[in-house]
Amino acid sequence: MNVLDENVRADQRELLRDRRIPVRHIGHDIVSKGIQDDNIIPLLLRLRRPTFFTCDSDFYQRRLCHPRYCLVYLAIDDLSVAVYVRRVLRHPSFNTEAKRMGTVIRASSSGLTVWRLHAGQQETASWPE
Repeated sequence: MNVLDENVRADQRELLRDRRIPVRHIGHDIVSKGIQDDNIIPLLLRLRRPTFFTCDSDFYQRRLCHPRYCLVYLAIDDLSVAVYVRRVLRHPSFNTEAKRMGTVIRASSSGLTVWRLHAGQQETASWPE
């Protein structure tokens, strides 16, 4: 399940749905608007293998790695969210739920940096050509 933070614009959600990428949007499809960041992780733990996309840098922390979800911090402008969600989901290293679980990812125009569960160091990955 792909979950968008409430800070993601509605037009970006619709672009993803137009591309047939299933997403649930906090404040629109699940839970009410105004959910505090502290309540996001418990919400994700109640969902089935979610990948959470946010533009909030507070979620890019090694300590947030968990085997039951994936966090993706999109370090991009808010008009490019749909493009980068799609790029992450199509990346060969993250194109299945199984490959994404247990990771915290930072996606930017220059590539990806990744914390994996039980890893001692961050990994980097470039965007495929």
